[in-house]
Amino acid sequence: MTAPQPPLFLSEMSFETANGYFSEECVGFLPTGATEAHGPHLPLSTDVIISRHSAAAAARKWRALGHRAVVMPPIAYAVTEFAANFSGTVSIGLETATSLIRDVITGAKRAGIAHVVICNAHLEPGNIRALIGGLKAAKEAGASAAFPDITRKPHALKLGDEFKSGACHAGRYETSLVLAASPYSVDQRRASDLAPNPSSLSVAIREGKGSFEEAGGPDAYFGYPHEATPSEGAELTNTLADIYLTGAFELTGKEQP
Repeated sequence: MTAPQPPLFLSEMSFETANGYFSEECVGFLPTGATEAHGPHLPLSTDVIISRHSAAAAARKWRALGHRAVVMPPIAYAVTEFAANFSGTVSIGLETATSLIRDVITGAKRAGIAHVVICNAHLEPGNIRALIGGLKAAKEAGASAAFPDITRKPHALKLGDEFKSGACHAGRYETSLVLAASPYSVDQRRASDLAPNPSSLSVAIREGKGSFEEAGGPDAYFGYPHEATPSEGAELTNTLADIYLTGAFELTGKEQP
């Protein structure tokens, strides 16, 4: 009889379980998000919900291939200046965010997790800079880590038309993902009443805008939340999981099936 798998989530393991499970090949999938406004219909924890759910999907796939994986506790605070004027948004500085990523990755190495894959759902440029900077510092300290950045090609091309348009904060893309991960977290009545907002955050960022209001999102959403469905969210979760797995294959040298 095959021995039962240990808990998928690191936070649910005892230290003895972790000690017996970790190995030179164990991959820790690290969800990263933010605590920030996501329209009137989604919770402040939207990015954390998405990153944790998709990281878990990636870890399950990695285990199904016969490898060892855990989902690390999510990082819930980040650089979130675009939403700073909305109640409940908690932003931290770039230096702090960079150091946090570095220290969590190097701390994971010390704890016995051989490799770390960052699974990020908060796409603000300042946060991406923090993740890249923290990753670089962790690798310089001897850690094995990867960051499959979904804002860059080829990954960005796999996540649907709304995502590619840049009008995707709390829109169809993110609302669908939360519907798949935590449906009761979505105010679906409110979402169905929201008018389309095709304003592109990507374009606004290139033009030097620095807030949701300046970018054309006075209610902290962009895109088409009324079109969101849980089935699309499930498909997007699967795609995100496959993207994160590219980091695991890169770090371990395993061949993709």
